[in-house]
Amino acid sequence: MKSAKLELTWIGKKRPRLEPRILLEEPGRSYHAKHRVANSDLFDNRLIFGDNLLALKALEQEFAGTVKCVYIDPPFNTQQAFEHYDDGYEHSIWLGLIRDRAEALRRLMSDDGTLFVHIDDNELGYLIVLLDEVFGRVNRVSVVSFKQGSATGHKSINPGVVSTTNFILIYAKNKSAWTPHRVFTARGERDKRYGQYIENYDEPFETWRFTTLASAFAASVGLPERGLKKALGDEYEEKIASFVLQNAGRVIQLARPDYSAVSSAAREMIDSSRAGPSVVMKLGREGYSDMYFIGGQRILFYSDKLKLIDSEYVAGEPLTSLWDDILSNNLHNEGGVEFPKGKKPEALIKRCFDLATKPGDIVLDSFGGSGTTGAVAHKMGRRWIMVELGEHCHTHIIPRLQKVIDGEDQGGISKAVDWRGGGGFRYYKLAPSLIVNDRWGNPVINPAYNAAHLAEALCKLEGFSYAPSDVHWWQHGHSSERDFIYMTTQNLSAEQLQALSDEVGDAQSLLVCCAAFHGVNAGKAAERWPNLTLKKIPKMVLARCEWGHDDYSLNVANLPMAAPSPLAPRAGEGRTSSKSMQTAPGQRGLFEEGEA
Repeated sequence: MKSAKLELTWIGKKRPRLEPRILLEEPGRSYHAKHRVANSDLFDNRLIFGDNLLALKALEQEFAGTVKCVYIDPPFNTQQAFEHYDDGYEHSIWLGLIRDRAEALRRLMSDDGTLFVHIDDNELGYLIVLLDEVFGRVNRVSVVSFKQGSATGHKSINPGVVSTTNFILIYAKNKSAWTPHRVFTARGERDKRYGQYIENYDEPFETWRFTTLASAFAASVGLPERGLKKALGDEYEEKIASFVLQNAGRVIQLARPDYSAVSSAAREMIDSSRAGPSVVMKLGREGYSDMYFIGGQRILFYSDKLKLIDSEYVAGEPLTSLWDDILSNNLHNEGGVEFPKGKKPEALIKRCFDLATKPGDIVLDSFGGSGTTGAVAHKMGRRWIMVELGEHCHTHIIPRLQKVIDGEDQGGISKAVDWRGGGGFRYYKLAPSLIVNDRWGNPVINPAYNAAHLAEALCKLEGFSYAPSDVHWWQHGHSSERDFIYMTTQNLSAEQLQALSDEVGDAQSLLVCCAAFHGVNAGKAAERWPNLTLKKIPKMVLARCEWGHDDYSLNVANLPMAAPSPLAPRAGEGRTSSKSMQTAPGQRGLFEEGEA
């Protein structure tokens, strides 16, 4: 008996049968740095123009199990029409759209890969359940709250709870194999608990003398301690914070350790230091920083709080599930492109990559938008793949990436990673559908395909690697060292097949795809030529997938109207907008019978 499981169900929950299309490079839109920069000559990045679900399917054969990190910022389903894409999907259609892409993305991810999904609260709850189903609830890592804005302007006038956050859902493909990096965030202000100072730090620790931080700071600026804040005014906090960073090894606080949580050696040292309250004692540790005690308390150094964040040593703390330190203001300056309500901070993407990737890893964004993911990945030395269907692929993404490659983009994270330019990307578009109908409605090979593209497409459909041989004319691809595929639009005779079989030999096998066979008994072909497998095109692929389907975005505004019911209210009488009731033929609307 099959065990039951929790499952999210919605109207029209079905999976499309995707056509695995080939990708066609347009060298005129590919771009490479004019001058090579050391360690930045990555040119195998890919910008793909086309429907993102078909693009993910097209990438599957080559990239399955290799993508280390996926960051996507899908349409939020807010029922608002944005300039560059329509965000008004029906609830059930939106769930299907995301489910199909999540499953495709999971197949592309490496076993230790990470998925980041940026979303707001409109579909948050449903999206968590959906991703739990696709990735497994055990592989949910975190739900991060990201501060998107502040309660200012018109937001401060509206009654109720003011929304200022978005969310980032983090999933591992396999949590047991997931190895995230330690990431620290800069503290917003100086930790004022560190209020003491070692005057003679360079001398033996047994002779250390302690004073207050305020006294040491006053001496450093040549002013009396009393009235120092008033004398420095607004500069006081900035100057003392700078003093603390410059002298972090001398700035300390005393803290009483958790006696039950420390080692036996530390407990002995604590007891000894209580017996001699004015003597500093040291506990040396192999592979760890030494511990110092006085009067039963541990001496904590401000220098231990400092972390290297964006090429600067600052007071840091471990990354939490609240990201309120990355501002979304002034984003119009990043990348040199305008993308109202759609652009995300480069620092946000950098944090995701810092957590889950290292240089050289492959990162993917199937909702390219303004190109932030590719720009950040490029600057950080990650290999990247981006997919975008909108025309802003050409008006926004390409110009932005060209500036990155040429080193002209010094905004965003450029200074933090010391970006100077280099590398490049290849531009691809999705090939048209392999099968089209002729003027009589019969399925035929698309005449737009040349011989090379047809061979590549059939290799992908049959699970072969496309690799035309320079030596053997009949080797268009291979699935192993001894198994090959040959494609021709000609009709082959028995004599031609015999000659082909003789050339292939007994030690190899060949899949022959051709328009037809003449003088060949189909039932006896395998017996006559055991090293050949014969298939006819296009018949061999007709039942494989949905042909001629170029757009899987399912924008509800473009769907045909459902036939009106005799009991349906006349125009203006119903409470539901026409947009929310538009459905594809045979598909029920979002509201079931009897619901309002």
